[in-house]
Amino acid sequence: MRRSDLTRDDGAWTGLALEPGDRRRPGLCVFGAGRRLLLAQLSRPVLLAVVDEHLDGVGFRRTDAYRSFVPPPRADAARALAGSPERWAHRFARYLGDAPDGPLHDGRWLLTPGHRLLRWRDPAVPHAAYWESMLVEGHPDGYLDWFDHAGSWEVLPLRPMPGPEDGRVKAYRKQVREGTLPPVLLWWVSGLDCHLVLDGHARLAAAIAESAEPPLLELRRALPGDDLAARTKDAVDLYEDELDRFARLRALHGPTVPDGTALAGPELARRLEELRTMERPTWAWPLPGGEARWHDLAREAGFPRD
Repeated sequence: MRRSDLTRDDGAWTGLALEPGDRRRPGLCVFGAGRRLLLAQLSRPVLLAVVDEHLDGVGFRRTDAYRSFVPPPRADAARALAGSPERWAHRFARYLGDAPDGPLHDGRWLLTPGHRLLRWRDPAVPHAAYWESMLVEGHPDGYLDWFDHAGSWEVLPLRPMPGPEDGRVKAYRKQVREGTLPPVLLWWVSGLDCHLVLDGHARLAAAIAESAEPPLLELRRALPGDDLAARTKDAVDLYEDELDRFARLRALHGPTVPDGTALAGPELARRLEELRTMERPTWAWPLPGGEARWHDLAREAGFPRD
């Protein structure tokens, strides 16, 4: 898998771009059948969902079959990588690239710090209260309310969140206080309009228990390489056309006319950055057997929702 660092103009690291090799369908896969969705890990149904007829939200049932493909981070590794989202991102990227039961498939992906999940947070609201409000409630059944939470990008755990007295949570709470807590890995799934917790349920619970900001890494699809190259060429062509226009104006009216770089240059830079980080919808594959198969799986999971 190819991976490359993303940086700002000042050289500051902002994330990783990931390009898996020949992987036509992932091991952790979203399937669709009409308004019904299935998230399966290899052959195991992980989550069944059905979108409301009027698109107000989606009801779901988790099966508790999800298994993280990331080994539990050791305490010594947590101390060594503390405060470095860049190094943690490279570590998670290795697991994502190697995992046969992860979500990566052909195309281009971004793995970035989850800063955008904080855009709605009121600074006056304690961290614990904010993140508790972001977590989707309900086990095994629940409901994602798109009407009340549109654009807030809620977080849906793929298994029940452990309590504050859970042994793993207690260990991670100590890391929260020490500032060495490893990041929580989230996956943005557009068909659910939320983030799924791929790894770090206990770490997220520990941060909430300590009312601390959890470190986050967010995985999402981006423009494929060929599409990115074509759109980049279009942006550069537009920039060169604009400079040619200013050159003609300078030839006609003299050197008092600017050369255009002060106007066209920043616009080109903005457009290139936008293309490089542009999000694409999550792919969903047609469910073999269609809605009849979805209903069979729903009955097996005890989820008879229409």
